[in-house]
Amino acid sequence: MRRDPVSLVTVVGGGLAGCEAALALAKLGRRVRLVEMRPVKTTPAHQTAGLGELVCTNSFKNERPTTAHGQLKREMKHLGSALLAAAEESRVPAGAALAVDRHLFSRALTRRVDEDPGIELVREEVRSIPEGPTVLASGPLTSDALAESIAAELGDGGLAFYDAIAPIVHADSVDRGVAFPAGRYQQDADYLNCPLTETQYDAFIDALRKADVYEGHDWENVPYFEGCLPIEVMAARGHDTLRYGPMKPVGLQDPRTGRRPHAVVQLRREDRAGQMWNMVGFQTRLRTGEQRRVFTIIPGLEDAEFLRWGSIHRNTYLNFPGRLNAYGSSRRRPDVIFAGQLTGVEGYTESAASGIVAGINLDRVLNGEEPVLPPTETMLGALYRYLREADPNDFQPMNSNWGLVDPMPDAPRKKALRREAMAERAERLFRRWIEAEGLMPVSAPRSGSMSASAAAATP
Repeated sequence: MRRDPVSLVTVVGGGLAGCEAALALAKLGRRVRLVEMRPVKTTPAHQTAGLGELVCTNSFKNERPTTAHGQLKREMKHLGSALLAAAEESRVPAGAALAVDRHLFSRALTRRVDEDPGIELVREEVRSIPEGPTVLASGPLTSDALAESIAAELGDGGLAFYDAIAPIVHADSVDRGVAFPAGRYQQDADYLNCPLTETQYDAFIDALRKADVYEGHDWENVPYFEGCLPIEVMAARGHDTLRYGPMKPVGLQDPRTGRRPHAVVQLRREDRAGQMWNMVGFQTRLRTGEQRRVFTIIPGLEDAEFLRWGSIHRNTYLNFPGRLNAYGSSRRRPDVIFAGQLTGVEGYTESAASGIVAGINLDRVLNGEEPVLPPTETMLGALYRYLREADPNDFQPMNSNWGLVDPMPDAPRKKALRREAMAERAERLFRRWIEAEGLMPVSAPRSGSMSASAAAATP
């Protein structure tokens, strides 16, 4: 039985996370006020007033469960994802990927919200954090007024407006016969170092200068900070600029030659298990295909598996590990839960999945129950683990990838078999978690909860 009589909750933002949160809460018996500022106040990126408008790609990426995004979709399906249902209605041929007609997709998602009797859709700008239980899913283009309110709630350093991201590669794909562990001047060997000869460095710089740069939309144009320049900008300033910057070889010795390399690319550990390695100082605006072509010139990275691509763009997101509870709430107000890209997840499905989790946990908070998160062997659980355990002094957004997930003891050596085993484990443990926590697919009100129609009629 509900121990809290509150029937009305607010969801801010009509994107993927907001729609998932609103529909989850309504199906759990809550009366929901979903607030979207478009078309009353527009953004430089959106073109319509439709809910769940896809402003970038029309793809939700791979559906195969052996891929990170495929496994995440399986977990979302168990939770009754509205995104996946709307995507099935509007999908277009795209091989192993789930791609959609973006206009039909937005209509399908909007229709689901409009037809739910437990949801009231309101078109207005939210300028401050609402009173009462709230899911805040206002996205990376959060209005200035609301961003100021969030910053005031979370305190200094709680909100970022600029995102400079370097690529991340999987440890298994780095050639350890070339890359060597070492710290500068024989300090702790905390880095993997990819050494380049003068000839290799010249070839890398030549390829980098000729590479195609993503210009982006006007809303992505940002001023560059001198301490965080794109590598292609540094390369354009002079042939040796990178060699005296992030690729400086001082204090390092290649064990194969016993000499200092002409240049070096350093990889820094991103996770405790050492599965993910960040290319230090390699923030870039190269197109994805160009990043693969240019960065695989680097010795030791010829067969690199990229878990995250580099980018530099405007992006409003929270310092999740430094300012939020494990499930994404304000530490001062546990009934205010953040979801979507605002929390530091990258990608459509990641944002939507966090909306479902936010809806489930806000309902639990209002029931007097403890919030829940999936185990870290699952894709969704591993993503939340990253959000809460990342270094708050250097927190950057992250997409789902197998490098986040706890490694398997005695895992198969072949990558394909290893991913298959990890996917099977994730599926098994996710189902077990749902059963253990008394969860069910968010497709009908829980036993003991009001029906959506009854909730909608509650004064």
